[in-house]
Amino acid sequence: MTSQQSSSVAPRFHKLRYLIIDDFENFRLSMRQMLRSFGAEKVEAASNGADAIKMCTYDQFDVVLCDYNLGDGRNGQHILEELRHKRLLKCTSLFLMVTAETSKDMVMGAREYQPDAYLTKPINRAMLEKRLGALIAQRNALLPINREIDRENLPEAASLCIQAIPKQPRYKSWLMKTLADLYFRMGDYAHARKICEEVLAQRDLSWARLGKGRCLLAEQHLDDAITELEGLIQKHPDFIEAYDSLADALTRKGRLKKAQTTLEKATELSPNALMRQRTLARLAASNQDIAKSTDAWRRTVQLGSHSIHDSPEHYLALGQSLADMSETDQGEDGAKQAAEATRILAKMAKRFPDIPYLGIRNLLVQARVYAAQKDLTAAGNCLAQAQKGIGPDPVSAEVGLDLAKTLFCVGQTEEAKELLGQLAQRFESDKEVLVAIEALLDEPVGFKQKLQARAYNKTGINAFESGDLEQAAEAFEQALEIVPGHTALNLNLAQVRMKQAMDDPANPELLKQSLRCLGALESLPPQHRQYRRFVTLRKQLDAMTHA
Repeated sequence: MTSQQSSSVAPRFHKLRYLIIDDFENFRLSMRQMLRSFGAEKVEAASNGADAIKMCTYDQFDVVLCDYNLGDGRNGQHILEELRHKRLLKCTSLFLMVTAETSKDMVMGAREYQPDAYLTKPINRAMLEKRLGALIAQRNALLPINREIDRENLPEAASLCIQAIPKQPRYKSWLMKTLADLYFRMGDYAHARKICEEVLAQRDLSWARLGKGRCLLAEQHLDDAITELEGLIQKHPDFIEAYDSLADALTRKGRLKKAQTTLEKATELSPNALMRQRTLARLAASNQDIAKSTDAWRRTVQLGSHSIHDSPEHYLALGQSLADMSETDQGEDGAKQAAEATRILAKMAKRFPDIPYLGIRNLLVQARVYAAQKDLTAAGNCLAQAQKGIGPDPVSAEVGLDLAKTLFCVGQTEEAKELLGQLAQRFESDKEVLVAIEALLDEPVGFKQKLQARAYNKTGINAFESGDLEQAAEAFEQALEIVPGHTALNLNLAQVRMKQAMDDPANPELLKQSLRCLGALESLPPQHRQYRRFVTLRKQLDAMTHA
């Protein structure tokens, strides 16, 4: 390298701090030498993810060059994910993923955390200088904007973007995208959408389509958002971020099956995103697709091994899901699922030894695993140990709900109802807890029975909508035999019988059954989501019986 060449590139490199993350010492040495030949003076290195995170915690690096495969432990995706989550990587910094692997799973997974570039091994000096030099040049040009974003001064960052657009035509796409994102983060969805539409009027860019779809979603224009996002996916099926927003829009529209299918496709394309697997697991569970939910929870737990997003809640959910699966099969497969649940809960206990009351929740889920396999003695022993640790009053809603669920599973129905009543009083301002309480009171039965009751309810609703009132009533009656205290089912049957009574006033049994259904709900609290419907039907029934 001549002195003239050295002086031309050194100013771009020498003032920055670099971190090289690679498990091979020779590669670290080679990269260090190349960077120093460009004029870099401050170059650090780490051989594994743990050391890299520690170094980034105490020092701020301007450029991170990280290998994807780092042997045992965290890989490059995990490091980037954790740096983003802990905000240890500033907007003014550059993160380059370095790898010899080019598999689609790796690229798709890592891309979701937005590395600034990929460098494919082997790396030579000329290629590194060209790629890194261009990135540093862009970093320097956009430094004032990113600095304000790091400071959370979003209005000033937006103002600087607007000023830079006519002055920096080379970076116009980045500036427009950043400006739209800043408006979105500030809650100015109209301006964010306008930016995206201006870009789309000139050029069909995926980020602008996604931005427009997200704005429509935020503005509650759900149908338009779905149309926009479906069009984006059709044109660019590998644009993973669009699947998440589309699933969100479909969920808000109540199209849960389609939302689940959307996320299933996304996880096929990019299977290594923990948060998406978790969302899929919850969505599949709400669709009563316990097999898909179990698979997604299993994948979530596996991906959590080295992820900052690992959580005991994932293990508990997988344990419960496996318990539900085992309940529907008392044979060899059911026993295997119960055994897997036990192993998962044991692994959780070792992985999270210091979380308060986690051991108690572990025992409660284990009790439900035993109960699902009809081993009520073992279930009772686990429950007794848990109750001893809980004492007379559960410390949290989570522990209380877990305890109530387990009491139902082992047949202690009245104790469960009493506990849920106490929880409803303690957490009367927490809507999420109240909804969970309602769900347990409505369906205090096993997973298999829930599925049967819900199937009867669906049949009844379909029959009612088609005008076959007697078939609807029979279906609701069958469901109530399984869950006699279910609020919506009692209201459904009462409504059907009242409608029949209008057509057949000479049949007193119709109104008597309506009275019994509404009488079963006399203690329904005003906070319940079905309370208004209950009051309306009761007034209608009073008018009919006193006519």
